[in-house]
Amino acid sequence: MMSHPSRCRRSLPSSAPRGGEGGSGPSTPSRRNRRKAGFTLVELMITVAIIGILAAIAVPNYIQYTRRAHRAEAKTALLNNAQFLERNFTETNLYNKNSAGAVINTASLPYQHSPVSGAAVYDITVAFPNATSYTLTATAKAGGPMDGQTCSTLGVNNVGQRSAGSDDVAYCWQK
Repeated sequence: MMSHPSRCRRSLPSSAPRGGEGGSGPSTPSRRNRRKAGFTLVELMITVAIIGILAAIAVPNYIQYTRRAHRAEAKTALLNNAQFLERNFTETNLYNKNSAGAVINTASLPYQHSPVSGAAVYDITVAFPNATSYTLTATAKAGGPMDGQTCSTLGVNNVGQRSAGSDDVAYCWQK
């Protein structure tokens, strides 16, 4: 008696490929293999959230750091200009004229902008109320990174008195 072909089942050897687990023919990958192909939406959202949290912390700290660096460069330029004027005073007993008798003004200062190279953040000026006193002022450049910020104006005079416009002098000159 012959059995019907649909009732007849032959078992495949254990080394033969089964549906979706390999082989040379076209087959669809199993669920296990498809899972390894990429990231889930939840994993991507967690990654984006972590990056957002890190950015929310890092960006304000970076901005504060760059502002502090701009202030430090301006203070350095002011003090270097003050040193220039003091050396001139030891030679001539005048702040507003050099040893040749030429008038000293903002254009003759060694540092007229801060930073020395690159785009100016602060403009530096000098004022001579009289021949034996001066006031150096660094003012934030309009539209620059320090314009309208705390410590946008820094100053120093011939007796070493420091100023910071309407801001806290101790904060602006110590940080």
